[in-house]
Amino acid sequence: MVREELLIVGLGNPESEYADTRHNLGFACVHELGRRLGVRVDRKRWQSLVGRSDEHGIWLLLPQTYMNLSGQAVAKALRDLSLTPDRLWVVHDELDLPLCRMRIRRGGSGAGHNGVLSLISSLGTPDFVRFRLGIGKPARKGSTSGRHYVLGRFTKAEAARLPNIVDGVASALELALEAGVERAMERFNRPGSLGCEELP
Repeated sequence: MVREELLIVGLGNPESEYADTRHNLGFACVHELGRRLGVRVDRKRWQSLVGRSDEHGIWLLLPQTYMNLSGQAVAKALRDLSLTPDRLWVVHDELDLPLCRMRIRRGGSGAGHNGVLSLISSLGTPDFVRFRLGIGKPARKGSTSGRHYVLGRFTKAEAARLPNIVDGVASALELALEAGVERAMERFNRPGSLGCEELP
């Protein structure tokens, strides 16, 4: 039986100044999945850094276009690989979920996330799988606070939880690869599944 190809994308921004920011949590989790699979995500292709696991039939991809243009890179990859959006999994940060929570879902709106909105626009459909990783919301409300928040670094208390989060998300991705997305949803779409306590 031939395994159908799959593209797993982590969303983030490319330069070192953004490496440890909330918006780059998707990058960190896909890097960890690559480490577990023995895949280096460092080849340049499709305006991205990519890695390939022949054993699992998957491509790992980190767009280097900046978040707002992520869809351009992903659309090129899908086209060259002759894959449809239903063979795309996207790992990204999510303001509407608290830190230490993940929600896996198929389809839905972009919920104001510029990377996801770019994907929907470039692909012409919202019908791809999302691994939505909670980062919580800024304490202060304002027209610019959200942008500064996602581009900011984690607090000390938040950073202490990151190893559990990254490990848990990588485990969810592995389970989805082995047993299907629905099985990963059943296990990880609930409080406590990432092995860390939510902040008050």
